Amino acid sequence: MKITKMLLSLAVVGMLFASCDDTKKKEAEAKAEAEKMEMEAKAAAEEAENEAKMAKMEFDKNTIAAVAMGNENFSTLVTALKQAGLAETFMNEGEYTVFAPTNDAFAKVPKATLDNLLKDENKAKLQNLLSYHVVKGEFKAADVMKAIKDNNNAYNVTTLAGQNITLMEKDGKVMIKDANGKTATVVMADVDASNGVIHAIDTVIMPKA
Repeated sequence: MKITKMLLSLAVVGMLFASCDDTKKKEAEAKAEAEKMEMEAKAAAEEAENEAKMAKMEFDKNTIAAVAMGNENFSTLVTALKQAGLAETFMNEGEYTVFAPTNDAFAKVPKATLDNLLKDENKAKLQNLLSYHVVKGEFKAADVMKAIKDNNNAYNVTTLAGQNITLMEKDGKVMIKDANGKTATVVMADVDASNGVIHAIDTVIMPKA
């Protein structure tokens, strides 16, 4: 009987040790799994962060401002945007359609008038002039032509300056009539940017004073 009790006791002790070892093994496996999941989550977060940084870099180098700065035909426009404090606006996220006057367009403006606009005391006037060339939203050439056709060749659009321009078509080209009745022609369309599109025009359009 004593031997049987001893054997039973040893068996119980053995089972306890085995149970203890099994618990420790499970705890170790659970810890390892948790550490693995944590490492995977950290790696995924780092990858997502890197992808976001790359996307931001790609966005930044293709903004309207960056595209204009990289095109020698828009150097006067870039100077004006910087002077007006608007360059940063077109570096940020958003969707804009810019009817961008080329250097030749600005050359048509009397030098005294342009020099006067670029003075610090006329910053508000310059901002208003440049904003008159911008429409909220992205409108590619095909969209513009369709809108013109749908509106009997006179599509009125409100600019960021709060005044309207009228878009028309003549000889297959988009024409812009300003608030004073003068017109500009789109000479280069669909210059794509990460925050909108640029259409180059041959004349600076003027809002009402």
